[in-house]
Amino acid sequence: MSGGVYGGDEVGALVFDIGSFSVRAGYAGEDCPKADFPTTVGLLAAEEGGGLELEGDKEKKGKIFHIDTNALHVPRDGAEVMSPLKNGMIEDWECFRAILDHTYSKHVKSEPNLHPVLMSEAPWNTRAKREKLTELMFEQYNIPAFFLCKTAVLTAFANGRSTGLVLDSGATHTTAIPVHDGYVLQQGGASAGGCSYAVPPQEPVREGAPPNWKKKEKLPQVSKSWHNYMCNEVIQDFQASVLQVSDSPYDEQVAAQMPTVHYEMPNGYNTDYGAERLRIPEGLFDPSNVKGLSGNTMLGVGHVVTTSIGMCDIDIRPGLYGSVIVTGGNTLLQGFTDRLNRELSQKTPPSMRLKLIASNSTMERKFSPWIGGSILASLGTFQQMWISKQEYEEGGKQCVERKCP
Repeated sequence: MSGGVYGGDEVGALVFDIGSFSVRAGYAGEDCPKADFPTTVGLLAAEEGGGLELEGDKEKKGKIFHIDTNALHVPRDGAEVMSPLKNGMIEDWECFRAILDHTYSKHVKSEPNLHPVLMSEAPWNTRAKREKLTELMFEQYNIPAFFLCKTAVLTAFANGRSTGLVLDSGATHTTAIPVHDGYVLQQGGASAGGCSYAVPPQEPVREGAPPNWKKKEKLPQVSKSWHNYMCNEVIQDFQASVLQVSDSPYDEQVAAQMPTVHYEMPNGYNTDYGAERLRIPEGLFDPSNVKGLSGNTMLGVGHVVTTSIGMCDIDIRPGLYGSVIVTGGNTLLQGFTDRLNRELSQKTPPSMRLKLIASNSTMERKFSPWIGGSILASLGTFQQMWISKQEYEEGGKQCVERKCP
């Protein structure tokens, strides 16, 4: 290991992409992550715990963390549901460590000290958090080498670009981040705020087939946060099965003509959805349509793209308009890319050539930061970029600012 360069070709590097909605982790060089489970964690005080121990249960300092889909789905008395992330940045380090422990023991099934780690981070991550994460990985997990990379850069790499505008519409927010030659341009980032869905409570529940179910007796007293989490799971399924983005701005008459889609709730209540299918996702493109957000200053998806490019230097705008990369779970809504393409075509200056890059594969659109990390960490030319254990010991946690732009 001469000169502080890590030559990590012998052992596969690990790629972690921990987002607001799910944790993706696996080996660099593979085409999809080994682990994909919710970032949300169930939390129970240890003395109240006991009973059935599941695979995802981790005990730490008098707390039991219930991690992964199976462990999270078990109703427990008073178990709270929480996420270690806030705005894409780590807030609860103890909970974050429980997720890493679970990933290593149940999915990677290998010792942390054997694998270099490439981890994704939010483009707006703070210096203090980056340094704390570097320290955690080297001190607690004793990894041989580390690298932090912005999600937008990884997404661009996954789509074969080093320059482009990355439009990421995920579980909690929609952002447009310009990337130039593999670097994020901080001054050009624009956000559309929280564009995650909740089926609006103001929607009238129309008469359909009545619910056909019986409540079990002696159910545990679940917390409100757990109940909300389970409701959100139903909403996500509803979103994927029923919702569709209309071709043009929402019009009541056109929506009424649309074919309906039948959907059944877990309790047996089922009905046909017509105009609502188009009205709910319209908030992504026109936030004035969202009820309960009077006087809001949120931007629609099309505006976020043009605003972000407009904040960048005039010389690099053609490169950004020429590769607008679409990623994130929300973009998988039926008709999303067609509508975005139509809106951007009207807003793009005549001198610019617009090109929208959206992978046809659902997997690539959901996992693109992870796939970008997998490509990057397995490149021979990347091996000199790692922060090695030796460099960390000599330069301290500050070296993350120097080595990871």
